[in-house]
Amino acid sequence: MSVVNRQTYREAMARFGAAVSVVTTDGTGGRFGFTASAVTSVTDDPPTLLVCVNRRNDSHPALIANGVFCVNTLAAGQEELSNTFGGAAEAQDARFAAGAWHTLRTGAPALAGAVVAFDCRVVQVTEIGTHSVVFGEVVAIEHGAEHDGLVYFGRAYHPVRRPRALP
Repeated sequence: MSVVNRQTYREAMARFGAAVSVVTTDGTGGRFGFTASAVTSVTDDPPTLLVCVNRRNDSHPALIANGVFCVNTLAAGQEELSNTFGGAAEAQDARFAAGAWHTLRTGAPALAGAVVAFDCRVVQVTEIGTHSVVFGEVVAIEHGAEHDGLVYFGRAYHPVRRPRALP
């Protein structure tokens, strides 16, 4: 057993696999996006999920100002897109040039080729430590063509094969 500090916590979380998503927003605060693995379902009535975002992330002010976002769950083979949206040095225009985008209901960019896109409107924001927990009611869902998924585990990307269809 070890003392829980920032480093031991980060090492432990590296053993926690998670789907990789690009979270996007657009509106009066501008068009921004970032890579996130801290995304989870909250409830199905009403359909709600949450995204955790560092308040120092350049997308944070726009996400809060716009009040909408889209969680674009990446497919196996989209690691480079994850890296592009995860890179602090990449300008937002360069990030969005790396993919094909359209909109659903909220106006937040939805990624062509995502496994699934959850189009959300912000319903609550809670600040914890360095991050905001942004709760979004899902107002539209777009399923991509069937793809293998992408998870981040052990500080590396791993494809996840889709299960075979049931008879």
